[in-house]
Amino acid sequence: MAALGTRAPAALSWLVEPKRLEGLRLQAFLLPIGVVFAVLFAIPLAQSLYFSVTDFNGYSTEVNFVGLDNYRKIFSDPSMLAGLGFTLLFAIGTTVIVTVLAIPLAVLLNRRFFGRNVVRAVFFFPAIPSIAILGLVWGFILSPLGSGAINWTLDAVAGLAPVPWLSNGTLAQFSVIMVAVWSSTGWHAILYLAYLQSIPGDYYEAARVDGASPRQSFFSITLPLLAPAVTISSLLLMTGGLKVYDLPYTLTKGGPGYATFTITQSIIQSGIAQAKFGQASALAVVFMLVVGAIVAVQLVVSSRLEGRLS
Repeated sequence: MAALGTRAPAALSWLVEPKRLEGLRLQAFLLPIGVVFAVLFAIPLAQSLYFSVTDFNGYSTEVNFVGLDNYRKIFSDPSMLAGLGFTLLFAIGTTVIVTVLAIPLAVLLNRRFFGRNVVRAVFFFPAIPSIAILGLVWGFILSPLGSGAINWTLDAVAGLAPVPWLSNGTLAQFSVIMVAVWSSTGWHAILYLAYLQSIPGDYYEAARVDGASPRQSFFSITLPLLAPAVTISSLLLMTGGLKVYDLPYTLTKGGPGYATFTITQSIIQSGIAQAKFGQASALAVVFMLVVGAIVAVQLVVSSRLEGRLS
């Protein structure tokens, strides 16, 4: 018995050792992810926090501590406040409008009709070119001059005067959001389409047998089963809208005035063009906190909606 007792721990050690080695291997696979996270997020974040409380201009080696002075300047600078306001308007507006349009479009594209694949490709095409290129193209189409494509058409067809699509603050904001909706709706409709094709047809067959109308089937079957897709799509739209830069810049350069000015444009302009690196870092820190709060609220609301619909 004593001999057996001495051999038992040795036998168990042969079982424990492979598990320990397997755990080490798994940790080794996580090491590159940790390095990428540190290099691309943790270190830049720490630098931004440090520079946000200094007067660093991006060029001089002399750095002085200024405390929260940069943060006070942010909330007294009209351009930065305007950039924050339009960024939130753009993110929320594009998320809501694209979601409202993409789901019905996906339902239509899921039906059988002649040339269905061609129609799907046509709706998906706006998502292929660079958004900066689309901004330049739409800048010509929406030009407030009479030579703009839309204004020329309105003049030729109805004799209307040129509409200030990009020179009026409200119309410029509307135009930027609509171009973003035009370029994103098809892509997100294809995302919803992928989820629609995974819904078993037996559900709709049973609903028809029970006498449910197409509207009732949509709200009782389609929409609840699309809840995960709505969460993914809205999260992509919201995060993309909050960090938008290329479309408003190429379409309006942030104008007229600060009507279509964005936070990212303000950070770049303050940090590079005006050599206010500390102030730009403070704005980036505030923006990160705002984005984090919005995304957290969105995830909580989406999870609760998924629970109610499912």
